[in-house]
Amino acid sequence: MAIPEQCVWLSEPSTAKVDIAKLTGFDGVILDVEHGLFELRSLDWMVSYIKANGLRAIVKVLGPEREPIQQALDFGADAVVIPHVESVEHAMRVTAFAKFPPLGDRSLAGGRTATYVAYTDEGVAEMDRSTKCYPMIEDAGALEGVEEILALDTVDGIFVGPTDLALRREGGIYTANDAEVEDILRAARAANAAGKPWIFPAWSAKEQDIAVREGAAIVGLAMEYSVLYSGFAKVKSEFEQIVERNGS
Repeated sequence: MAIPEQCVWLSEPSTAKVDIAKLTGFDGVILDVEHGLFELRSLDWMVSYIKANGLRAIVKVLGPEREPIQQALDFGADAVVIPHVESVEHAMRVTAFAKFPPLGDRSLAGGRTATYVAYTDEGVAEMDRSTKCYPMIEDAGALEGVEEILALDTVDGIFVGPTDLALRREGGIYTANDAEVEDILRAARAANAAGKPWIFPAWSAKEQDIAVREGAAIVGLAMEYSVLYSGFAKVKSEFEQIVERNGS
């Protein structure tokens, strides 16, 4: 059984958090630009720093538009995750921005990805192979068309977003109930059948069990805010127990 690659999920730029991810044995970092505090300069140096530490740099871009997709890839991201993909037709259009013509519609830019010199045909083809594009399955229309989305040549795999998917399927707040798990399994098994990887933010033991059992390629295991909250709460609780034992 293959072990999924394990990633830290960051919403703020921090080299220290990348260092800790490296020291604790994580494989990569997911940068949440959509809901995070990244601007272009910080995204640029964060991607470089992650890769310099030998970790995979995955960027969940600001939205399903040309500019944020191309910018993340121009900075050297190993993969882009594209949120709010609504349908097969929408996926066809926006994932094209992650691949160069004739495969897609990504624009050429000088700089890091061209080694600051010039592109070659071989270099462009290699970037299309090595940089990955993962549309998010977090909309009812995307889930309905997941098999067709996975069949697109500009799609390297999918990122299953259970929280928004639950809301958009009119299920309310995501709790990993039976119906929500079935949606996750549908997307995961479609990816497996297509021979393409799927990514999953697996914060709970139940979600992690699904990820391992169903063959997720990459999992988000540690979301920085949740880890900080748990750590702060644990320290405070332990200190309060000491105070209580001493009768204060």
